[in-house]
Order: sequence, then structure tokens, then C-alpha cells
Amino acid sequence: MKTETATALCVAGAGACAVGVVAGGAFAIAGQGQRPGLRRSIATAAADAQVSSTSSSSSSAVTSSVAAGVLVAAAGAGRRRRGARALRSARGGYETTKSESIFNEAKTIMPGGVSSPVRAFKSVGGNPVVFDRVKGAYAWDVDNNKYIDYVGTWGPAIIGHADDTVLKALAAQMEKGTSFGAPCALENELAKMVIEAVPSVEMVRFCNSGTEACMGMLRLVRAFTKRDAVIKFEGCYHGHGDAFLVQAGSGVATLGLPDSPGVPKGATSGTLCAQYNNLSSVEELLKSNEVAAVILEPVVGNSGFIPPTKEFLVGLRELTTKYGALLVFDEVMTGFRIAYGGAQEHFGVTPDVTTMGKVIGGGLPVGAYGGRKDIMEMVAPAGPMYQAGTLSGNPLAMTAGIETLKRLKQSGSYEHLDKITSKLINGILDAAKSAGHQVCGGSISGMFGFFFCEGPVTCFADATKSDTEKFAKWHRMMLERGVYLAPSQYEAGFTSLAHTEEDIDKTIAAAKEVFAQL
Repeated sequence: MKTETATALCVAGAGACAVGVVAGGAFAIAGQGQRPGLRRSIATAAADAQVSSTSSSSSSAVTSSVAAGVLVAAAGAGRRRRGARALRSARGGYETTKSESIFNEAKTIMPGGVSSPVRAFKSVGGNPVVFDRVKGAYAWDVDNNKYIDYVGTWGPAIIGHADDTVLKALAAQMEKGTSFGAPCALENELAKMVIEAVPSVEMVRFCNSGTEACMGMLRLVRAFTKRDAVIKFEGCYHGHGDAFLVQAGSGVATLGLPDSPGVPKGATSGTLCAQYNNLSSVEELLKSNEVAAVILEPVVGNSGFIPPTKEFLVGLRELTTKYGALLVFDEVMTGFRIAYGGAQEHFGVTPDVTTMGKVIGGGLPVGAYGGRKDIMEMVAPAGPMYQAGTLSGNPLAMTAGIETLKRLKQSGSYEHLDKITSKLINGILDAAKSAGHQVCGGSISGMFGFFFCEGPVTCFADATKSDTEKFAKWHRMMLERGVYLAPSQYEAGFTSLAHTEEDIDKTIAAAKEVFAQL
């Protein structure tokens, strides 16, 4: 009986173990990190030991010693657990157990566990949090952690997530149907709003994504000019069409892939790359090639936030006119965000063709390209350049876009965006400087960004000098404090009409705390 009792207890668990020797036998009890079931096992073992001490006088001393050892170790483990809970409480009780479980399953059924690469948190380390719901300026994950959201579903949520007016309009439209595959009056309504707002657009074609808009635009400019070559800029992203995956920034830069495997040489042979904010690099290519179009993000958002100089945009307008090429602004990100009429309104430079997306769908899948009437009449069925889409112009996306643009058109919308975004970026930069970190950045209206380097950053080559390891640590620490930022140094951030001064103050306070500890 002595031998049986002396060796009766060995409870295994994760974390540190308390080990003692009782009557020549060892017992081990899991300490830090115990599961609830394991705690119950310890309590049960202690109770059993006490019962056995009353039933057998020959083993009472041994079993009592075992019980005492169990209780002492359990008490120590309890103190460690309480300490861990106190630490989590001090950090806002941040746990992501459910997100981890869901993402681990996702990796077995979807490539990388995501439907778009940057969501995987590859460049910032750790696993992504899995969202459960959004409202206004906030997002909640499946573990019920609340975040101030500065991603805004990558730009569309400019009036705030799940806006009540938009939801009401969508509910009414769903009673009529979700997709027609036929003309509907809502297309006319949104088209007229876009044409009225965007200086370059006289006609518009709706599609289903920014990538699709850029693919249609590329075919259009080649068809109209009867030229094949196009100029894009290092670090500018125009979707995942083959011809654009050349020095494309965004997810390609995040993953460290200069180009994507599977893109044939022929698909990119007509794609020429120039340096952003460098007019001489553009003219050199225009002189030596028959170029159909110069295509750019008028404010770069896919290499981080990089604004152009006014002289650069004006110079591009002059050069393209001089060499017979079209000028294309990819305003998928900037359209209706940095001004109601996009970057072309903000900077006063009018391109020939514009691509759009994100905001004009109000959070539903949408894309569009538009421009001068003589160019757009090349598009089928008006002209010979073919492009089509089953869900293009669907009534739900049109409804959400219409209601979103109505809200943006109200007085004070862009003033609010400019006020809170300027306060946010200045607060983050001041916090970094006070803590001795080199960080540069800026904002225009509801779009912002920063780089972990001295700066200034005027092109993609400058952006690559950033300390991405430091950014990754900063991102994780901000996440733990309830601030959700783009999980890549090479992505811009976004504010919305739903963000308040209090949200900005909380974010700056978190940034000060993190920079002080970084």
C-alpha cells in the first residue's frame, strides 16, 4: 500500500511543474498554464488522498503528505494563474484563442488560410485575428476583442462600417432581388453621380473589383491608341492582372516576391517601369517606345502612403500629351476618399481615363473605369473592345454606392476626415520622435501612412529602407491594445466619418505607450 500510495499521483500539464518526493515516490503537478480540467483533477486527487488517509492507518501519513503536497503546488499554480490574469487584465484581457483555432483550420482548406495574401499577417508575424462583426469605426474579433479599425475593409468603409442608412437601403433592395443580369435604373443613378463628381469621367463602365477595372482599362487604352506598351511605376499596384505584376508593391512587396510565378514573359513584355515622382525616368521611356498610356496611383497606397508632388502630376499630363499617350489615374483607393472628385480634383490635374472601386461600392464588391466619351465608346457594345461581367452593376452594389456617395456629399464630410486624420498621424509621429524612433509619414483627408525610417519617402526605393522588423513589433503591440492597423509596412491606412476625437486620442495614447516600450 505504501508503494501504491507513494507512486499514485503524477498529473501532467503544460508549463512549469512543481515536483516533490513523498515517501520515496515522486509526484509532479502542472503549474503555470493549467487547463480547467487539470485544475479539477488536482482538486479531485487531493480529496481522494484525504479520503484514503481515513480508510487506512498504515498509509495515512503518506497520503496526507501527498495531499498536502498537491494543495501546496495547486496554491502556487493558482498564484501564477492569478498573476497571468492580472497581466492580461492590465493589457485589456487580450486573448485570441478562437481566432487561432479558426485560422489553423483555415490553413488546411484555403491557401495560407486567407482569401487575399496580406490578411495572413506574414510581414508582421503571428496569426491574424478573425473578425466576427463591425460597426462604425470598430471591429470585434471572434474572441470579442474590440478594435479601433484603421483598415476599413481596405478603404471602402469611409462613412463607417455597417452604416444604418446603407443597411436600410440594402434591406429594401433585397426584397426586390439581389442580382438581375439585366439593366436597372440604379446603374444610371450611380453613373450620373460618378460623372458629376470625377472631372475626367464622361462615361463609365461598372464591373466587380478594382483588379477587373484595371484589366478593362488596360485593354481599352491599347485598343484606343493602337499601341501595346504601357508605363507603370515601381511600387504601384493595379490589381493582380498579369501585365501589372511587375514591381507591383503591396502584397507582392510584403511577401518579398519581385514578380509572380505563372506570369509568362509575353504578358509583361509591354510593361515598362519608371520611378515615382521622377519625370525624367518617364520621358526617357516615352522617347524610346510607342506608349499607349502612363498609369499610376495618383497617391500611392500600395507601397505605404506616398504622395506625389504637384509638379510630377502636372509634368505627366504634359508629357503624355506631347508623346500621344493617355494618362490614367488608378483611383481605386483615392477615388471619393481624398476628395469627392478624387485625387484629380484635389491636385487639379485631369487624366484621360480613371479606374475606381472600393468607396463607390459602399462595402460591396464593385469596380469601374471611365473617361472621355470618345475613349469609352470603344467599349462593347458601343465599340469593338470587349469586356463583360455577370454581376457587373448589380443592384446591391449600386445601392450601397449611391447611399455612401450621398453621405459623403454632405457638408463637412471631408473637413472631418482631414481634421481627425491629421491629428492621428501627427500624434503618432510625435510619439515616435519623443521616444527616439525614426518614423516619417503624412496624410491627405481620410488616407494616411508612415514609415519606420528617417525619410522622406518619395518612391518605392525609399520605402524599402524602412525597419520592417520594428514595424512588425509595433503593429502587434498596438493590436494588443485594441488598435487594428494594416498588417504591412507597405499599405496605407484609412479613417472614416465614424471615427471620433476620442478614438484618435486613445490611439495616440496607445502609440505613446508602445513606442516607449519598443
